[in-house]
Order: sequence, then structure tokens, then C-alpha cells
Amino acid sequence: MADLVLRVREFSIGGALLVLIFGTWLANPGFLDGQGARDLLLNSSILVLLATGQSVVVLTRNIDLSVGSVVGLSAFACGGFVSGTHHGALAVVLVGTVLGAACGLVSGLLVSFGRVPALVVTLGMLYVIQGAGHAWAHGRQINAADVPDEVLALGSGSLLGVPYLPLLSALLLAATAWFLRSYRSGREMYAIGSSPEAARLAGVPVRRRVFAAYVFSGSVAGFAGALWLARFGTVVADAANGWELTVVSAVVVGGVAITGGVGTVWGAALGALLLTTMGGALVVLKVDPFWEQAITGALLLAAISTDRVVRSRTTDALRKRSRH
Repeated sequence: MADLVLRVREFSIGGALLVLIFGTWLANPGFLDGQGARDLLLNSSILVLLATGQSVVVLTRNIDLSVGSVVGLSAFACGGFVSGTHHGALAVVLVGTVLGAACGLVSGLLVSFGRVPALVVTLGMLYVIQGAGHAWAHGRQINAADVPDEVLALGSGSLLGVPYLPLLSALLLAATAWFLRSYRSGREMYAIGSSPEAARLAGVPVRRRVFAAYVFSGSVAGFAGALWLARFGTVVADAANGWELTVVSAVVVGGVAITGGVGTVWGAALGALLLTTMGGALVVLKVDPFWEQAITGALLLAAISTDRVVRSRTTDALRKRSRH
């Protein structure tokens, strides 16, 4: 029954996405022309990546508010690493991923083994990383002219007409979904989010799993920072500033319960696509950008309320079934 509820919720999000795309296309047919569809895929790729990493953390009944600052620091660090050199795309991706993993490692240690509330830790990490980035940059920026062509090709190239960035996002998304569904350690993430104490009594290594979730989220954010550099070329230390709230909104709108234990990364990806498409649609329809934030907030409140109602009714139905 719980699995059916999740599928229905994901189908409803996908249906809302299709209605939004179709309605915008009717108002402006150029919205889905070749370049329009390409821009839509490229603009949503990084948000889908971050939503995937954030979902794993939220499933364990935690949160990571530092992902936006990690993306900015990683993008600037990768830019400084390759600026004026001939380093390839693989080296850039490795540098970004390792730097992000280091940030996630610190957050994971404090939350899982230090038992400091996740909200406090990751909010503090957000400011620490932002401060370190600004102190390092001193107002400088990385220019696209100094970035090797091979790195820029990662952000602008394509395979069989499909850009590299959405392909990479889809691969990571599919691998994460498969791991969470098929491996014991992945299923234990859900058990921890449902009831940390019950999971501990059942022998689940709660601290290690939460720690791994933060390292994974940080690694994905660092990877996204490397792709940010490849996508835009010109970056500053506070790139992706404020994205942490957008990422959390995408995850919750996508059906991942903020209280943990419920949801899928597929739903989170659909939530990211919905928010990205909504932003592009409002621009095409020449709507005031203020309404994007207002609609995002309304979607977030609706998702949380729906999750509360659905969880309550599902629990009641399961209790009745167990009595019979």
C-alpha cells in the first residue's frame, strides 16, 4: 500500500510537470523548440544532481543546508585548478568531488558521531564555506577564456544530440535509486528515517549510515560544482548562493518526507524538473519573478500538508488491515 501511494504521488508530480510544459507550449510554441528543450535539460541537470544527494540525507531524517555553498566553493576551486592549464575534464571532476566529500565528511562526523543537530551543523557549514570562499577569492572570478576547451566541452557537448550534463545526472540518479532499492545498506536509510531508535535496536549501524549519507551528499555537491564550471565557464566564489533552499524544496515537492523514511530519488528529480520548468515558463510568459518564489513556497506547503495527510491515512489503513 505504501509503495502504491508513492507511485501515485510521483505520477501526480509528473502529470503536473506535463501540464505545465504543455500549457506553456500552447502560449509560446518556441518554448519546446530545439534550443528551448536543450536549455530546459541543461538548466535542470545540476538541480537534479543536488536533489539526488539531498534525498539520501532527508531519508535518514536529517538535512543538508550546505550544498549550495559547496557547489560554489567547488566550482571556484576547480576553476582555479584548471585556469591557464591543460587539465582534462576527469581531473576537474575528481577535484570537485573530493572537495565536496571533505565538506560532507565534516558535517557527517558532527551530526552522526558528535550528535549535533543537523540543522545547526549544516547551517554553520554553509557560513563557514561561504566565508572561506570569499576570503580565498578576494573578489576574483574565473573567466571562461582561462578554462581549457575540454572542460567547457563537458558542459556544452552532447552524445547523440543529448547534452552530457543531463546524461550524467540521469546515470547518477539511476545508480542511487538502484542502490537504495536493491542493497541492504540502502534500505537501512529508510529504516533510520522511519524510526532511528527502532533501527538501532534492529542492529542497523545508524551513525555509519548517516555519516555515509552526508559524505555522499557532499560528493554530489562537489561533482555538481565541477559541472557548474563546465556549464558556465565564468564562476565566482558564491555561485549557487541560496540554492540550498531550492534543493530542499525540490526534494519535498518530489514526495520525500521531511520527517524521513518515505520517498524516492525519482520523485525528488521530478520535483527538481518541476521547479526548473516553472521558472523557465514564468520567464517565457513574462510573469514577475516574484511569483516564482511565491509558487515554490505554495508547492512546498502543499507537499508537506499532503505528506502529513497521506501518511496518517496510510498508517490507519495498515492498522485496520493488521487487525483483520
